[in-house]
Amino acid sequence: MSLSQSLLTRIALDITSGLSHRDRFARLVDTVKTNLGCDATALLEFRDRHFVPLATAGLAEDVAGRHFAIDDHPRLEAIARAGDLVRFPADSELPDPYDGLIPNQEDRLHVHACIGLPLFDDEKLIGALTLDAFSPSQFDNLGLMDLRALGALSAASLKNALLLDKLERVSLIGPGRSETADDGQPMIGKTAAMESLRQEILAVAGTDLSVLILGETGTGKELVAREVHQSSPRAGKPLVYLNCAALPESVAESELFGHVKGAFTGAISHRSGKFETADKGTLFLDEIGELPLGLQAKLLRVLQYGDVQRIGDDRSLKVDVRIIAATNKDLKQEVLAGRFRADLYHRLSVFPLHVPPLRERGEDIGPLCGHFLEQSRKSLGLSVLRLSPDTLSRIKHYDWPGNVRELEHVIKRAATLARAASEGGEVMITVPMLTIGKAVGESSHQPPVTHQLQFDGKTLKEATDEFQNRYISTCLNGHQHNWAATARALGLDAGNLHRLAKRLGLK
Repeated sequence: MSLSQSLLTRIALDITSGLSHRDRFARLVDTVKTNLGCDATALLEFRDRHFVPLATAGLAEDVAGRHFAIDDHPRLEAIARAGDLVRFPADSELPDPYDGLIPNQEDRLHVHACIGLPLFDDEKLIGALTLDAFSPSQFDNLGLMDLRALGALSAASLKNALLLDKLERVSLIGPGRSETADDGQPMIGKTAAMESLRQEILAVAGTDLSVLILGETGTGKELVAREVHQSSPRAGKPLVYLNCAALPESVAESELFGHVKGAFTGAISHRSGKFETADKGTLFLDEIGELPLGLQAKLLRVLQYGDVQRIGDDRSLKVDVRIIAATNKDLKQEVLAGRFRADLYHRLSVFPLHVPPLRERGEDIGPLCGHFLEQSRKSLGLSVLRLSPDTLSRIKHYDWPGNVRELEHVIKRAATLARAASEGGEVMITVPMLTIGKAVGESSHQPPVTHQLQFDGKTLKEATDEFQNRYISTCLNGHQHNWAATARALGLDAGNLHRLAKRLGLK
């Protein structure tokens, strides 16, 4: 098998087409997977010693949220260190990062044939294209020159995308932005609502306008504040955080503006406030709706004149601080109720940003799960941590009143339970471990998931077939024999479900 000229030409044309980066990358991995007979293909960006998935084909949807640290994944480290493509032997002892993450993998627990193509911009590593297959001999006939050509085309596509992204950011926020890496939790999500939010962040980041971040509890407002700061020319200066709901009024005033020695009982030394600490940087006022009215007037003065006066001091200090505030309250209603000053509200809400709730981000749930799974896998010292298909289906159909924060806690609790129930390094989270309520629209009278099975004397394949037969039948009955709905509930491709059902004698 070799790469045809028509295939390479098609990939080259896709690179120069008018598609978005996301669509272009998706088409690239789909084309490669289909034409090379891969079971899984991924295009990865190399960022801060991590390989970050940009597009995948044949992998579980939660992979999109997993950032693979090369220090934790020996095969990816080998690709990162190689100056040329890497062919891993079928009996390689290095664990594959995709083991257990390919849907319908069944008893084929490990990926066998594996090729990694490091992608370079001149001599700088910018990413990788990975090809994986269950059959150990799948890629044996792929020529070295063909693979290098595929790598060069993939590298050109990724290089152009990264360059265009950089030019777009510079045009929006100016050339003064710091390019230092940010080790905090990333904003994950590719839904239209999240893409719109990112564009709004870039639009306001290069200005000094005050930003008001609105959203329900647990949606990630602090992440948005950090993204605004990190994308701004102030990124090299401090981002100072204050939770306005966590402090009584007397302490909050000192926290904001500072005090001098002897200003009040217990003031045994001079202390700078958050405004002084954030000078030339950004001050993030979380839960701004909880700030007492008396402090609101003092905050307004600072925003109007840039003067800070410590408690007990007659002198004023000039500060240059960009304000980002956040709240889960409807401040317009708070103004009408007399609990929030109208002039402060208008001063803070020059550029409002709305963070969508998780229930409106269905396509982001899989990648978010992957992100939290990878965090848990690393912290628990596991080689593989994954979700069963029905578990991911339950997660995607839950309403998530606590939003992303609730999802994070549920995944981390479930990972801990799954590790306790497991005897090895490969751990799977199942539905009973989730500790969440019913899925949206779920009846309180669900049919049992399985009936008592008799496995005595059966081979592993026979027992597995019997379990799959009962499980699919139960799910099919629960969805009124709607095969498409059953496939969605099981986390399977409809075509794969029909083929499996025929093999099991269900059709």
